[in-house]
Amino acid sequence: MTDMIVLNGGSSSGKTSIARSLQELLPSLWLTLGTDTFVEALPSTGAGIEFGADGTVTVGPEFRAVEAAWITGVAAMAAAGARVVVDEVFLGGAASQQRWRTELARRGLGVLWVGVRCDAQVAARREAARGDRIAGMAERQAESVHQGVTYDLVVDTSRTEPRACAREIAARVD
Repeated sequence: MTDMIVLNGGSSSGKTSIARSLQELLPSLWLTLGTDTFVEALPSTGAGIEFGADGTVTVGPEFRAVEAAWITGVAAMAAAGARVVVDEVFLGGAASQQRWRTELARRGLGVLWVGVRCDAQVAARREAARGDRIAGMAERQAESVHQGVTYDLVVDTSRTEPRACAREIAARVD
C-alpha cells in the first residue's frame, strides 16, 4: 500500500500543482507537506539556511538538525495513518533522498518516489512569473536535485500539464 508519495524536483518545476491535483484525484484524503511548508515554519534568521542573490541555497548544521526532526515528524504522521504527499527539493541529491528513505523504511512505509522534471528554461520562466522566488533558483536546481536520486516514476512538466502528470502518478498508487 502507498502511504506516501514523495515528489522531488527543482523550484518552479510544478510539484505543488501536481500535489494539489493528486489531492483531487485520489479517492482518499491525502495531506500535502513539503519544503515550502518547512521553510515557512523556520525563523527568518538563525535557521541555518541561506538564499544567495544568484539563486543558490546553502544549508548548515542547524538546518539539518531541524530537517531531521521534520522528516521524523512527517513519517510519524504517515505511520499513524495519514496519507501524505511530500513536495520536496533534494538540494543534496542522493544524500537528501537517503535521509528520507532511511526514516520511511524504519517505519515500514510504502513510498512512491516521483521525479518531477522540468526544462531549466521553462522553470526559469515560471519562476519569473511567480515573483516569489529568487531569480536563478529554478535554473540551478532543475538538474542538480535529481543527481543520484532513484525513482519509481518520472514525470516532466515542461511537456505535460501538472494534472496529466498527477493522473499518471495516481495510476501507480495502491
